[in-house]
Amino acid sequence: MTDRISLPVLDAPKEKCGVLGVWGHPEAVRLTYLGLFAQQHRGQESAGMAVTDGTHIDGHIGMGLVPDVFNEQTVVRLEQARRGERRRMSQPSGGVIGHNRYSTTGASVETNAQPLIERYIDGQVAVAHNGNLINANALRDRFSAAGHIFHTTSDTEVIIHLLAAPEQRDTPDPVAAMLRRLQGAFSLVILFPDRIEAARDPWGWRPLVLGKYPDGRDCVASETVALDVMGAEFVREIEPGEVVTLSDSGVESRRFAPPAERLSRCVFEHVYFANPASNVFGQNVQAARERMGEVLSTEAPVDADFVMPMPDSGRSAANGYARASKIPYREGIVPNRYVGRTFIKPTQAERASAVRLKLNVVSEIVSGHKLIVVDDSIVRGTTTREKMKQIREAGASEIHVRISCPPIKNPCYFGVDFATRDQLIAHEKSVEEIRSFLGVDSLHFLSLEGLLSVMKHGDRGYCTACYSGDYPIDVDHPTTDQVVYKEQMGMF
Repeated sequence: MTDRISLPVLDAPKEKCGVLGVWGHPEAVRLTYLGLFAQQHRGQESAGMAVTDGTHIDGHIGMGLVPDVFNEQTVVRLEQARRGERRRMSQPSGGVIGHNRYSTTGASVETNAQPLIERYIDGQVAVAHNGNLINANALRDRFSAAGHIFHTTSDTEVIIHLLAAPEQRDTPDPVAAMLRRLQGAFSLVILFPDRIEAARDPWGWRPLVLGKYPDGRDCVASETVALDVMGAEFVREIEPGEVVTLSDSGVESRRFAPPAERLSRCVFEHVYFANPASNVFGQNVQAARERMGEVLSTEAPVDADFVMPMPDSGRSAANGYARASKIPYREGIVPNRYVGRTFIKPTQAERASAVRLKLNVVSEIVSGHKLIVVDDSIVRGTTTREKMKQIREAGASEIHVRISCPPIKNPCYFGVDFATRDQLIAHEKSVEEIRSFLGVDSLHFLSLEGLLSVMKHGDRGYCTACYSGDYPIDVDHPTTDQVVYKEQMGMF
């Protein structure tokens, strides 16, 4: 499912992707640039934009962070392309879509950077995708056998081939017909010369929100923090199974499918992925993480001198734990902001050095004290073990690790980089075995019941398969058959 050239070593899940779309705004390119910055946490491998002046689609993609990919010259060129100046055209509106990428399907190379721009019989189209399609390989095999040529290894390219296929193209609503062929997680923004189509899968795995500018222009984004940065007002979430069209006519909505009977919002958005300032699935991320820490303190209290976070992801839960337990909060682990991802190397010896350089222990706070170290999750455990060793060497008398989610035991097939079970320490080890591996005095993971007690929708409406192994759909038998797909969804 993953085919990646390089991997960062820090023991944390890898971000998914972020998508954006702005229609009709005169500063659409620069606003999209700001929105990509705001969603940089969702993907740091590549970034891109596609623009239209109303008749033609142009774009720019590249590897690296947003400022690595876009400079002033590039932004000006895209602005000119959106206004039609390069072709001596003057369309009144036009639009832009943007994408931050972390690969969950397809290699980390520039050919897989998004938005993907292609031309087919009905004209040009650009696609940006957040999620993971479980039937992408089956569809790719089917198209390849029919003679289709693929230019990337990304599951997103399958979407374009579906859109161009006669079975969809010859229907009254080709976009809706194409979306009904997709299985898995997808929040999509699709740019046509005359409009943006934004869609969310019927299970609601990934967030996607609609925004509006004071002048009435419209936009979409993965997270509300992007709307804030772009100066737009949050309107509402795009519903599971809904397609929203942004065009010169304003906003129009239709359904390609009813919401699934079992909605499957990714609970890991609140645990780790989303920006703390965002409201995801109708709930503020920062407040949810603090509440996870509070519940964790009631499930696993321990006598200690300080509560400290594993930066940066454990900070919110550590604040909640400290507040509920009335144990002082101290930051005894300081991140080095100047260590880039390119420094990190794959060998174990280099990994240990990279961890020590990335996270520095403050010995004056740690030495001689009993510590509660709070983090959001443990994936492989190797980085956590190295950090616990460093804290012990700095003189900590006791180390008690508290994790603000349950043990991750199962792969994710819906856009989180838990690709195989052998990557997951909790799949093969008990909590006590993990504690011994980490070399700490105690270890406790937040219970699944405790996690769901924090969530707005309670014990319904979230995907927890990475903890429970209970997958909302049949991941072992994806289909390319539209009729079977309808029957599985209970549609129509």
